[in-house]
Amino acid sequence: MTVSHKLTAVAVVCGAVVAGVVVGLLLVAPSGSDPAASTSVTPEPRPGPSRPVPVDPDVAAVEVVGKAIAAAIVNHDATAFGKLTCVQQSSADLAELGRKWAAAGKVTATVPEPPSVSGDSASVTVHVEGAGGQKDTPFPLKKHDGKWCVR
Repeated sequence: MTVSHKLTAVAVVCGAVVAGVVVGLLLVAPSGSDPAASTSVTPEPRPGPSRPVPVDPDVAAVEVVGKAIAAAIVNHDATAFGKLTCVQQSSADLAELGRKWAAAGKVTATVPEPPSVSGDSASVTVHVEGAGGQKDTPFPLKKHDGKWCVR
């Protein structure tokens, strides 16, 4: 597989992840919500479930990335989400993601359970709840240059 094909494959996977997040949020968005009204709302911090701190540094690092994903969703901050991806996202894609998140209105997002880590691959599930319902979305991650990022 050539480098060009590998880059295309990575771009397709990143696009699929972003599309999955958008679809998940649209499923929990209230119908007829006013995006302008939701952009000025500051989410209230909620205590997460209490569980022991992971001993494995990779599990702890992946959990931090998962919580950062959840915070980006709650804050409708597509730029912050873009910083968590392995492949740089276009400004247009991030702007579109931000608009869709804003349209979803106020949501909560948590990492309900420890992530799974296997070598340089991992998965963390983010639980999102909004007026339209709830959804669990698994995010695939990989270790790239010693840092965990969304594939």
